[in-house]
Amino acid sequence: MAHRSRLAGFIIDCNTEDLDAATDFWSQALGLPVTDRDAGDATAQYQALGDIRGGLYVAVQKVDHPSRVHLDIEADDIDAEAERLEKLGARRVAFVKRWWVMEAPTGQRFCVVRAQPEPGEDAARRD
Repeated sequence: MAHRSRLAGFIIDCNTEDLDAATDFWSQALGLPVTDRDAGDATAQYQALGDIRGGLYVAVQKVDHPSRVHLDIEADDIDAEAERLEKLGARRVAFVKRWWVMEAPTGQRFCVVRAQPEPGEDAARRD
């Protein structure tokens, strides 16, 4: 069955004890306002930046691994998208909470996340 996928956004992984300061740095460096200091949940600490063109998102995340930037690919069927990417040479690293962490053939890590409705898109089921 066909599925839909696209670039969703970028996550700036920061190995830091001060997520507010890291977010403030990236906000000022990128010229993007901090729009949500509590964008995470009980298991992940994120802060969202806003005013992004093209429907993408940028978030700053507190992590335990070395700092890096990774991209998210959103899909309406994350398992089908992970399988498609494996056929292109990527490998699944881990399923975390509700997304796949993947690794490109060249070593970059990225995530396959659930698609979010487009602004104004009807969230009703599709036949």
